[in-house]
Amino acid sequence: MPITQTRGVRNNNPGNIDYNQSNQWQGQIKPDPAIERRFARFDTPENGIRALGKLLLTYQRKHGLKTVKAIISRWAPSVENDTAAYVRAVEALTGTRPGADVDLSQLKIMAGFVKAIIHHENAGYAYPDAVLAEGVRRVLA
Repeated sequence: MPITQTRGVRNNNPGNIDYNQSNQWQGQIKPDPAIERRFARFDTPENGIRALGKLLLTYQRKHGLKTVKAIISRWAPSVENDTAAYVRAVEALTGTRPGADVDLSQLKIMAGFVKAIIHHENAGYAYPDAVLAEGVRRVLA
């Protein structure tokens, strides 16, 4: 029996970012409701990871969200997710103390956050280290 890919992996959108016409993400593919009605699609996983990270940076820089709980509560609202469990998982995977401020402009913090979100959004999926590293490099470039 073939293993089915998660939607996020299939769409090269491992953060499951909603499609929004006003977002002109690098590498975003023109929407096609026959393939995907809700979420953005990207040409490569690296560009999907880039969009995920850029959105996280916007949460921090524009909206002033400084803790894992604040960021994940916006990323994955409790109407659709077990946000508390999501926060605990990201804190655990990034080694962040509950309630501590995080600086997403630091490579190690951004990489941990992205990896944790991908893991949570895609049923434990992990990209090869080189793909993750290149995606995060594009975020912080």
